[in-house]
Amino acid sequence: MPLTQKAPVDLGLSLALAVVASSNAPVLLLDEHRRVVTASNAFCHAFDLDCTTIAGKDFASLGAGEWAIPQLQSLLRATAAGLAEVKDYEFDLTREGQDTRCLVLNAHKLNYGDGGAIRMLLAISDVTEARIARKLNEDLVRDKGLLLQELQHRVANSLQIIASVLMQSARKVQSEEARGHLRDAHNRVMSIAAVQRQLAISSVDRVKLQPYLSQLCDSLGASMIHDPEQISITVTSDDSSVAANVSISLGLVVTELVINALKHAFPDDRQGRIVVGYGRKGEDWTLSVTDDGVGIPSDSDAAKAGLGTNIVQALAKQLQAEISVVDQKPGTAVSLEHVASRMGKGGAPIVKPSAL
Repeated sequence: MPLTQKAPVDLGLSLALAVVASSNAPVLLLDEHRRVVTASNAFCHAFDLDCTTIAGKDFASLGAGEWAIPQLQSLLRATAAGLAEVKDYEFDLTREGQDTRCLVLNAHKLNYGDGGAIRMLLAISDVTEARIARKLNEDLVRDKGLLLQELQHRVANSLQIIASVLMQSARKVQSEEARGHLRDAHNRVMSIAAVQRQLAISSVDRVKLQPYLSQLCDSLGASMIHDPEQISITVTSDDSSVAANVSISLGLVVTELVINALKHAFPDDRQGRIVVGYGRKGEDWTLSVTDDGVGIPSDSDAAKAGLGTNIVQALAKQLQAEISVVDQKPGTAVSLEHVASRMGKGGAPIVKPSAL
């Protein structure tokens, strides 16, 4: 072979030997038959091997044969033939009397040109501690989720007890005004209990809105609608899911708007229907509560803002949403609209708060 071709091959092999010798990581240089050409001191130290006797040995025979993993040997044969390249191959190395180690191996065929001997460079990383830390973290996250769900169950149960006490108190008081306030408090507590129950059966991070809002409205209807044939509540939502903290705010908005409609939209045993809707398009979304009741009152006393109005206003600002109130004649439609392009205006404008 001409010297001009042999020189690059010799230089390439010398460089490979120098890289392995100077490496602080476990590195091996193998020939085409998977025999050890040389190994780094870090490899010998990590796996209790003698660097002075390792050269020339079959890679699969190192130690007590723990490297003779059929799949790994097959991958190395394919690498030597130029048919594959081992990337991030993860396996467990088991040695008698020692803890199992989780290793990641990368193998690359060195190219010396035509006529050059086949060499493969193997780099090995011990990721045992990283995998243990990841598993511990996953276990902690799972345990935290279970504890959170248990807490939510307990909170929901406690809220229902409080609601029962409020309703008992409402039956006992003589003042009609006090009785009304106690019933309002009972309804709000029951709705929050429904929120907690839905969160408890949902994932920790995301909540699907269709079942969440449906259960919430079922709870409101059960506590406030005496005749389901007279007034109905329907939920129409797409398959959106939102962060748990956002779902709480949306649930509280729906609670206030539905309670408001049930109290004011259907006087004198009027029949009617309330529809709660949610839809998302990209980062934009709209939440609406629509009824076919008597519409927005015209007299100033009836239109005076109350606690429900203040709650909805505060939640709309938190959600960076705009409130719109439309007199549909008959009925009223209240919508919260979040448009991503409007974010950063320093707060969401509130339209006709007195109508809520």
